[in-house]
Amino acid sequence: MLEKMAEFFDSRIEEYEEHQMNAIRSAAEFYPFTASLLPQGDQVSILDLGCGTGLELDFYYRQNPNATVTGIDLAPGMLSALKAKFPGKNITLTQGSYFDIPLGHECYDAVVSVESLHHFTQKKKLSLYSKVCQALKRDGFFILTDYFAASEKDEVFFFQELERLKSEQGISDQEFYHYDTPLTAAHEMQVLELAGFHKVEHLAQWGDTHCLRASKSSLPFY
Repeated sequence: MLEKMAEFFDSRIEEYEEHQMNAIRSAAEFYPFTASLLPQGDQVSILDLGCGTGLELDFYYRQNPNATVTGIDLAPGMLSALKAKFPGKNITLTQGSYFDIPLGHECYDAVVSVESLHHFTQKKKLSLYSKVCQALKRDGFFILTDYFAASEKDEVFFFQELERLKSEQGISDQEFYHYDTPLTAAHEMQVLELAGFHKVEHLAQWGDTHCLRASKSSLPFY
C-alpha cells in the first residue's frame, strides 16, 4: 500500500537512521564522502534538501561546526529529530516541499541532497534544479548523492509501476507518495545541465548510489 511521503518517514523515525546506515549499501562511506565535498569556513551557508534527520550533517558539523545550515523536509517528525540532535547550531529548518518553497537568489555556497530526490520526474526536477542554480552564489555548487536506475528500461518500469499502483489503489491526487522512481545517472545529469548548471560531474559510485556535483560557474576545484 502506497503511503504519503511525510507520513511514511514520520512513522519510521525510530528506525530511520539505523536503516539508512545499515540497510543501504556503503552508506557509511557515502554520507561522510558527501560531507567532505561541502565548503569549509565559519561564514559558509549550506542548503540541505530533504534533510531528514541530518545524517550528512553528522559528518559535516564535525568538520565545520560553525556553518550556517538551512534544511527543508516534508516530514515534521524528521525535522524535530534533527533539531534535537544539533542544539546550539546555526540551523534553520523549514517543513514543506522543496518544490514549493522559495529558495532565494545567490544565498548559498552549496546545496546538498542525499537519498531524497529519487522519487520524482524529470519535469519536477528541472523546475527544482533551476531554483537551486539560482539560489547558489556565483561560485556555488550542488552535491547530489542519490539512488539511480541501472538502465533506461528500469527507469521506465519504475514510473509505470507507480502509476499502476496508484490506479489500483484509487489514488488520483497529486500528492507525493513513497515509491522509488529513480532516473538513470545520465538522465539526472542532463536535467542538471538543462537547469542551467555550467558543469556536471560524476564523482563516485557505490552500487546504485552515485554522487554528482553540479557547478554554477566554470571555476575549477582545487
